[in-house]
Amino acid sequence: MNVHFIAIGGAAMHNLALALYSKGYKITGSDDEIFEPSRTRLQKAGLLPQKYGWYPEKINKNIDAIILGMHARIDNPELLEAQKQGLKIYSYPEYIYEQSKDKIRVVIGGSHGKTTITSMVMHVLAYYKMDFDYMVGSQLEGFDTMVRLSESAKYIILEGDEYLSSPIDLRSKFLWYKPQIALLTGIAWDHINVFPTWKGYIEQFDTFVSTIKKGGYLTYFIGDKELQIIADKHQNNVETVPYNTHEYKLENGITFIKTKQGFVELEVFGEHNLQNISGAKNICNQIGISDEDFYLAIAEFKGAAKRLQTLVKNKKTQMFLDFAHSPSKLKATTKAVKAQFKNRTLVACMELHTFSSLKADFLPQYKGTMDAADIAFVYFSPKTVEHKQLDPITAEDVFNAFDNPNLKVFTDSDEIVKALKLISFDQKNLLLMTSGNFGGVNLKELAKELSL
Repeated sequence: MNVHFIAIGGAAMHNLALALYSKGYKITGSDDEIFEPSRTRLQKAGLLPQKYGWYPEKINKNIDAIILGMHARIDNPELLEAQKQGLKIYSYPEYIYEQSKDKIRVVIGGSHGKTTITSMVMHVLAYYKMDFDYMVGSQLEGFDTMVRLSESAKYIILEGDEYLSSPIDLRSKFLWYKPQIALLTGIAWDHINVFPTWKGYIEQFDTFVSTIKKGGYLTYFIGDKELQIIADKHQNNVETVPYNTHEYKLENGITFIKTKQGFVELEVFGEHNLQNISGAKNICNQIGISDEDFYLAIAEFKGAAKRLQTLVKNKKTQMFLDFAHSPSKLKATTKAVKAQFKNRTLVACMELHTFSSLKADFLPQYKGTMDAADIAFVYFSPKTVEHKQLDPITAEDVFNAFDNPNLKVFTDSDEIVKALKLISFDQKNLLLMTSGNFGGVNLKELAKELSL
């Protein structure tokens, strides 16, 4: 098979390219910019384009499939040439389905927690050396790529994203997968640039449940009223099983979950992770893993990258990096760290970086989301707002939206770094929450410096 990637440098795209290359496919690709770690990983495999840019002359009848990334535009020269020649053009999720249509597809979806639950399930299956394929949105310890596609695996574990499939396919990605087994974590309004109304956003999840194979299985978080409505609507077509926060106890900053065999110590913490564990257990049960075996494996799960990832840990402080950016994620993550370390001051820093978070109309959704922090900083870059072609917002707009009198708002990354360096982190924890890097800050190095 000859496969050409338009926008090969994306986090998901380059991992799919590497997975297909490992399968023996001939891979070519183009992009106008490629950042690390994609660049080095593609280069190591010999798949890095010789020159950046779009070259329609690369497109020819010898190509069996074109995979189109979200980074490309609808007027991309290579896309136009592929359309002109009548070549088969796939979106990323469409091609994943094409590769897995004869497998048992397990899809983990929801506005939050889907990467973590997918990672938990993968960790458990790998612990027992099961043969499985996967696609997950974060690089995990023990896995070379974020995508694996084989001929041998019976199951494929898929993180189900509700964002758009491609520039020419405006369906939600997870609508392609048609799972036999599925999980939904919850619905919290996100991606308002493509789902401008709450009703329209909810409809994506309702439609997703309708794509589950008749007689299939859906487990969902019972604390989400919208999911309960959707599950009730579809219960005649699929088995619907709710899950809740796992029973636990907290002792000396360590979380233990209750099992029939006794209490099991965890590496992760927070109510959201206790919900994630309950959901992951239900999925693993469907794959044939017993409760006892599940608990044995999950005790060693350390978390996914940028999901409460520990940057520094010593007797004085613990410093975390988290991907949290939507209001629900921000609130849950801040609350979790404070609850886990009640006797330590929590310094929480959040970057408004996504399209939704920087939109003036959406800012009020952040009200009260950082109230669990003792010291709360929020940073945004006016240049990022301009780059995303959004209406300007001010520091005062952000301050008023969060409605926290102790909040400090920064628009200069140097200033927020200076403010952090003035704080002694003896018996204080730091939580950095962003889908970016606070304007180019090396967050691992900053945490190391602050902890000294």
